[in-house]
Amino acid sequence: MATIKQLSLFLENKPGHLKAICGVLQEAEINIVTLSIADTEQFGILRMIIPDWEQARRVLEDKGFVVHANDVVAVEVDDKPGGMAQILNLLDQDQLNVEYAYAFTFRRRNSAVLIFRFNDTDEAVRTLTAAGRPLLAQADLLQALERE
Repeated sequence: MATIKQLSLFLENKPGHLKAICGVLQEAEINIVTLSIADTEQFGILRMIIPDWEQARRVLEDKGFVVHANDVVAVEVDDKPGGMAQILNLLDQDQLNVEYAYAFTFRRRNSAVLIFRFNDTDEAVRTLTAAGRPLLAQADLLQALERE
């Protein structure tokens, strides 16, 4: 399946908590490919894509952090108005729900990568694949980033 592992951590919404996580990863020489933070008044959820997610998970758990690994889908689109709308139109046809999403760009390729968490990941992958949309596996994403 064309999914990517994403690490999710709960953070108290207090100064220094994000710094602590980044410091642990820095000490272990682990690079973050992309991240997203969603917050409320009391806590936040840090979501990260990391080249060696299993090592990152071990390192973070060893330092006492609670880490969850989730499957997400990475879709490459043209970096222009309507790129995301085209994907959402496909998903809407099959009544697939996007639980959350975030994105980043490949400047040299003039494309963007949309990271999605779906209510039904398998069905979303089938829908996007049947429509000919390029999905990136973990290795594909990391290889593309190395060329940036």
